[in-house]
Amino acid sequence: MSLYEKIISGEEKISLVGLGYVGMPIAVAFARKVKVVGYDLNAAKIDLYKSGVDPTNEVGDEVIKNTTVEFTSDETRLKEAKFHIVAVPTPVNPDHTPDLTPVEGASRILGRNLTKGSIVVFESTVYPGVTEDICLPILEKESGLKCGVDFKIGYSPERINPGDKVHRLETITKIVSGMDEETLEEIANVYQIVVEAGVHRAESIKVAEAAKVIENSQRDINIAFMNELSIIFGKMGIDTKAVLEAAGTKWNFLKFFPGLVGGHCIGVDPYYLTYKAEQLGYHSQIILSGRRINDDMGKYVAESLVKKLIAADLPVKGAKVAILGFTFKENCPDTRNSKIIDIYNELGEYGIVPTVVDTTADADEAKRLYGIEFGSMNDVKDMDAVIIAVAHNEFLSLDRKTIDGFFNENNKIKVLADIKGILDKKDYETEDYSYWRL
Repeated sequence: MSLYEKIISGEEKISLVGLGYVGMPIAVAFARKVKVVGYDLNAAKIDLYKSGVDPTNEVGDEVIKNTTVEFTSDETRLKEAKFHIVAVPTPVNPDHTPDLTPVEGASRILGRNLTKGSIVVFESTVYPGVTEDICLPILEKESGLKCGVDFKIGYSPERINPGDKVHRLETITKIVSGMDEETLEEIANVYQIVVEAGVHRAESIKVAEAAKVIENSQRDINIAFMNELSIIFGKMGIDTKAVLEAAGTKWNFLKFFPGLVGGHCIGVDPYYLTYKAEQLGYHSQIILSGRRINDDMGKYVAESLVKKLIAADLPVKGAKVAILGFTFKENCPDTRNSKIIDIYNELGEYGIVPTVVDTTADADEAKRLYGIEFGSMNDVKDMDAVIIAVAHNEFLSLDRKTIDGFFNENNKIKVLADIKGILDKKDYETEDYSYWRL
C-alpha cells in the first residue's frame, strides 16, 4: 500500500510545520479529508488556535473551532506523521540577502523527529538548489537517515495569496516536484486530495523552485514599471490611473497598477533569485532595477506629501498627518515587511510624527516590529494631511463628509493622498482640496 493510500485510509497522518498565513490554511484544508498534525514552535499561536481563534483571518474563527487539525507546539508529535509539509517564512536580511534561518530551523526540528518511510515536501519560497543542497543535508544529519533510502523529498511552492478569498489552495493549480518519479506521483496524489484545480508535475525540484521565484519577480518588475510611469506622469501633471484605464482598453495590455510593494513574496522573492545569480557571477540588471524603484516608493510618497504641504502654505515641521492603514495589503492583519513604515520614517526626517490608524492590523506585531502604537479613527481630526495608504474595506466606505471631518477647519487647503486610488477624484478636485494619488 502506498503512503497516499495509507493517508486516505487514516492509517498515516500529514504534518504541517509552520502554521502562519500559508501553513494554517493548508492544514485546515487537508484536515477536512485526512488526519493532520499542525506544528508551530510558537506556543502562544498554538494556544490561540486551540481556543478557536484565527489570528491570521485567513479561514476565520468558526473554521478553526471546528477543524480536526491536531494543533501542537510539541515537536515530538511530528513522529506521528509520514507526509510532512514545511511552510515557514523565507525573509531577507537587511542587506537583501536570503535569510534561510527559518527553513533551516524547521529542517532541524523535522529531522530530529523524522521516521523511516517519510516524504518531506518544502513549500517555502527559495532559490533553486536550497531544498537539495541545504535542507536535505540537515534532515539527514539530524535524523541519521539516508535520503532516497529511508525517506524522500520534494518541493511544491506555496501560491496562497493572504487575504484573498477567491484564489485559495483548492482553486489554484499546484506545482509539485519530487526527487524521483515514484516520489513525484505520491506527492501529486496527496495534494490532489484537496487541490481541485489539479497539479502540474515539474520535471525536477530545481525547476519547481525556479518557477516559484520568478512568478513574483515578474509581478515586481511590472509593478516597478507602473511606479516609474506614476513618477513620470506626476511630473507631467497627468493622472496615472486615467492613463492606465485608457491603455487597458487594448486586449493585450497587462493591467498592473502602481503601489507600495511589501509583504513576504513580491518584495522578497526577487532578491532570492538575484542572490543566486550573483553567486554564479551574473549581476541582475532588470530585476534589481525594478527592486530599486519599488523600494524607493515609500520615500517618494512622503516627499510628494511634503511638497503638497508646502504648496498649501502649511508648515512642514510638526505638521499633523494621519496614515490610514499599515498592513502590507488590504484586509490582512500582517504588518511584516509593510512599506508603510518607509512613509512613516521618511516623514520623520521632516519633523513629522504621523498618527497611524489600522483596526485590521495586528497591533502587537506592529509595536514589536516597528515600535509604533496605533491610534483610533477618533484621533484623526484637526489634520493638515491625510494619507489613505491601504485599501481596507473600512476605508472604501469613506465619504466626502467624513473625510472633511479629518482636517483642521482653519486650513484653506486639505492635503489628501489616496495612494491606492480608492476615492473618486472628482469629489476632491475642489478649491479646498489638494488631492494626489499614485
